[in-house]
Amino acid sequence: MIRGALLIALAALLWATTGIVAKFLFTETDLQATTLAFLRLAVALPFFWILMRREQRQLHKIDPNAPGSSLRHLSLKSLAPLAALGLFQAIYQGSYLLAVNLTGAGIATLIALCLPPVLVALLAAPLLGEKPSLITIMALITAVIGTFMLVISDMDTSGTLRLAGILMALLAALVYTGFTLTSRYSSTGTPVFTTAFICFFTAALILLPLVLLSGGFEGLEELKLRHWLMVAVIGIVPTCIGYVSFFAGMKTTPATLSSIIVTLEPLFVALLAWIFLEEVLGPVGIAGAFILTAAVIVASRYSGKSGAVTNDDTGTSA
Repeated sequence: MIRGALLIALAALLWATTGIVAKFLFTETDLQATTLAFLRLAVALPFFWILMRREQRQLHKIDPNAPGSSLRHLSLKSLAPLAALGLFQAIYQGSYLLAVNLTGAGIATLIALCLPPVLVALLAAPLLGEKPSLITIMALITAVIGTFMLVISDMDTSGTLRLAGILMALLAALVYTGFTLTSRYSSTGTPVFTTAFICFFTAALILLPLVLLSGGFEGLEELKLRHWLMVAVIGIVPTCIGYVSFFAGMKTTPATLSSIIVTLEPLFVALLAWIFLEEVLGPVGIAGAFILTAAVIVASRYSGKSGAVTNDDTGTSA
C-alpha cells in the first residue's frame, strides 16, 4: 500500500507541473490556451494509443470477443458516453489553461480542482436518489468559504480582481464535475486506456476547429526550442507519466485514501507557483487553501463510504 500511495502522490506532483509550465509559456509567448490544450493532447495521444493497443492484446488473449479487445467491438451505446467525456475534457482543458493565463497557476488550480470533489459528493446524492448528508452540505459551504478567501487573497496580492480568470477556473470546476459524474455513472465497461484514448482523441477533434478558427496556429514558427520542450513536457510528464503512475498506485491503494492523496495536487501547485513564479497567496489565501483542502478531504471520505465519486474516479487531472 505504501508503494501505491507514493505513486499516487507522484502523480499528483506531476499533474501539478501543468499549470506552472503553462504559465511560463503564456508569459514568454503569445500561445493561446486552446492551442496549448490541443498540442498537449496531440503529444499524449500516441502514448495512449500504444497503451490502448497493449491493453487490447491482453484482453484478446483472454477473450477475443471482449468489448475492449478491439475498437470494432465497441457499440454506439459504449462510444456515446466516451464522446461526452471527450467534450467535457476539451472544455476543461481550454478553460483551465485560460484561467492559469488570466490569473495565477496556484489560484486557478485550487479552484478548478478542489471544488469538483465537493460538488460531486453533493450532486451524486440526488442522482442516486439519496438525500445529501449534513456532512456533505457543510463540506460544500466550507469549500465556498475557502474559494472566497482565495479570491480575496488574489485581490490583495495582485491589486485587482482578475474576474475573468476566476470565472474560467469556476467553469473548469463545473466541467470537471460533469466529467467525473459522467465517467462514474456511464458504466460502459470500457477498459481504462481505451477510455483514455477515445476521450482525449475526441477532445483533440473538438479543439482542432476552434484553434483553426481562432488563428491559434499562427505564430507557432516563432516558438523557440525551449518553448517546444515545455509543450512536450506538458504532454508527456503530467499527462502520460502522471496518468500511468496514478493507475499503478490505484491497484494497491483504497479509493478513499487515493482520493485524499490526490488533493495534494493543488497544494503542490501553490507551492511550485510560490517557488518558480513568485505567486504569493498571502495569509488569507493560505488559510483559504487549507480550508478548501479540508473540505475536499471530508467530501472524499464521505464519498468513499457512500459510493459517491471523487476525482480519482476519472483518472485524469490538470
